[in-house]
Amino acid sequence: MNILIIEDEQIAGEKLKGYINKYVSKDASVSWVRSVSESYELLSSANNFDIIFSDIELLDGNVFSVYEKVDVKCPIIFCTAYDKFVMKAFETNGIAYLLKPYNEEQFLDSWKKYQVLFDKKENLASNDILNELKTIVNSAKAEYKTRFTIKKSNGVFLLSVNDIVFIQSHGDFLVAIDNNKNKHVINQSVSNIIEMLDPKKFFQINRSEIINVDFIQKFETHFKNKLCISLEGLKEPLYTSSSRTPDFRAWLG
Repeated sequence: MNILIIEDEQIAGEKLKGYINKYVSKDASVSWVRSVSESYELLSSANNFDIIFSDIELLDGNVFSVYEKVDVKCPIIFCTAYDKFVMKAFETNGIAYLLKPYNEEQFLDSWKKYQVLFDKKENLASNDILNELKTIVNSAKAEYKTRFTIKKSNGVFLLSVNDIVFIQSHGDFLVAIDNNKNKHVINQSVSNIIEMLDPKKFFQINRSEIINVDFIQKFETHFKNKLCISLEGLKEPLYTSSSRTPDFRAWLG
């Protein structure tokens, strides 16, 4: 049995290996990578694993950037300290979601789920099951935010997400600029709000800015693999980070 562990924390990785040795197989072939770049390199060349145990937020980025580029053929058990990625996990090949610090019993429950779904003794077709799981998840998509409640000195207002041109981080809060150039304070972080917004409409172009596709006028190449983006109603352009440029191009199709 070929198993892949994607985990950047030494203690968490050793703990996981211990559970695998105890409940899966001491003779299993276990590969362990600790970064997004290593994960992409390995899965691009050796996509022959039976199961992946995957952390999500790694030192060099988010592991979903790998799963969006590589067609993973096996199920994934996610092991993470964050609960905000649950829906995205099951939109990939996720079959279980272990929140750190998970215990031995929780690990065993997730492993039993794998056995029920994919034990070859039961003559189950892995690809068929994965496709069925994806169909179920896609039919029950998360409902994304359609409006935000904005508190101001003269009252409480509703801000439609369709009117947001872009969102910018300012320390502990965000500022959303609408199509009338009004500014609205939203008490969320970038990482939280991007999960609330429809990914077909909104994209995080760098660490601090999210844009609405409906307001993009044009974009052009900039130095160091960045893109210069012009948005309707804005005098100053925004810029993708070099690491986000390939994903932005793919997002636009």
